[in-house]
Amino acid sequence: MFTGIIEETGILLSVKGGSSGSRLVIGADRILEDIKRGDSIAVNGVCLTAASFDSGCFLADVMPETLKRSNLGCLPIKSSLNLERAMIAGGRFGGHIVSGHIDGTGTIVNVVRDGNALWYTIRSAPSILRRIIEKGSIAIDGVSLTVAQVREQDFSVSLIPHTASHTTLGALKPGRVVNLENDCVGKYIERFMKISPSAHSTEDEDTKNRGTGSRITPELLKQCGF
Repeated sequence: MFTGIIEETGILLSVKGGSSGSRLVIGADRILEDIKRGDSIAVNGVCLTAASFDSGCFLADVMPETLKRSNLGCLPIKSSLNLERAMIAGGRFGGHIVSGHIDGTGTIVNVVRDGNALWYTIRSAPSILRRIIEKGSIAIDGVSLTVAQVREQDFSVSLIPHTASHTTLGALKPGRVVNLENDCVGKYIERFMKISPSAHSTEDEDTKNRGTGSRITPELLKQCGF
């Protein structure tokens, strides 16, 4: 598990492979202090496993599913990357719950300066936007941010100077594709809403529940521990 609080920015040193799977070599500093083979590291918000490491870099394999859902497959060599080690027990929870499992991508369509802040407008698919709420949390390239506005085709976030200067986001321009991870709490709620109320319910009962516009029943709440 991660928090979306970036520890440092690394550099994409090399990419071997293609759409059928790639191996990334990533230059880093701070996160290598206590690295072990098999450790989880969030790279632009994507949870990757450190397959091996050397002085100043680590290697991670990326499978086709990850390449399809994230921006890791389209980044040029020397790209800056947001890096975060997995949260340790007893650590400060400064961001929000981030799993490192990307839901999809979005495209930056506008960047506007507002005093000491930067406003980013990001367009994404309806499957991503329906899980975003105003003042809720979202991870953008692994950075924990608060949603300022949500519209039909896009949403906006505002970056303070520290976030802009200590992550890759401050240098991003319109047209850049970014990784998005919705708040996992909302995803679980959405899933529970779709669960059949009871594995032993009859077709008539399911039809009746659907007709009310809600599938939340006393039986479902009991199944979920309430």
